[in-house]
Amino acid sequence: MSLDPSQLRHRFRALTTAHLADACLRAAIPVRCAPTAVRPVLPGGRLAGRVAPARHAGSVDVFLEAIDRAAPGDVLVVDNAGRTDESCVGDLVVLEAQAAGLAGVVVWGLHRDTADIRAVGLPVFSLGAIPTGPQRLDARPPAALTSATVGEWTVSADDVVLGDDDGVLFLPAERVGDLCALAETIRDTERRQADRIREGVPLRDQVRFAAYLAGRAEDPALTFRAHLRAVGGAIEE
Repeated sequence: MSLDPSQLRHRFRALTTAHLADACLRAAIPVRCAPTAVRPVLPGGRLAGRVAPARHAGSVDVFLEAIDRAAPGDVLVVDNAGRTDESCVGDLVVLEAQAAGLAGVVVWGLHRDTADIRAVGLPVFSLGAIPTGPQRLDARPPAALTSATVGEWTVSADDVVLGDDDGVLFLPAERVGDLCALAETIRDTERRQADRIREGVPLRDQVRFAAYLAGRAEDPALTFRAHLRAVGGAIEE
């Protein structure tokens, strides 16, 4: 089940990337997180949208072309091979993305113009900042506008990207509705557990931890994850 951009933003507003990563784990879908160094330029930034990929080769023209092809609500996902010797996105690209109605920018690489990007307000996630732009102009790769690699994952317009203070997560677009629904059940379970802890009921009692220890003593193959599923708890996923 896919969601349109407004539905996705609405559903994600009450969720976190952690909830959705747990949903992937429960649904046996690969958990595709950007490397931990990819962080929001402005703390508290959140984004959600379909991937609009662009592979950088030294010139911003590929970003302008990707933005031109993108639909409102998409997220520009820039592949600069994780380079830390140059920036590839500055305030003008971010402004252009915002003017085109994009939901944000994710950079597998560095940005610059940090103060100006923060003033723009569009969510941007990157590896960090450096003053220099690219000092090279390489041949554009054949898949420059059809896919982007971020860390170990290659993503395309068939994927959705979500970002918050925990980092960046990629989901298959065709499954995002189901994953949001599953994440909502995980969120609600965790909130009930948190409320009960505040009321004085230890989490160990809620998840019948003593029973788990006894069960594991009888069956060393029993995992805490399997036990949680059996008792309706949520901690790990």
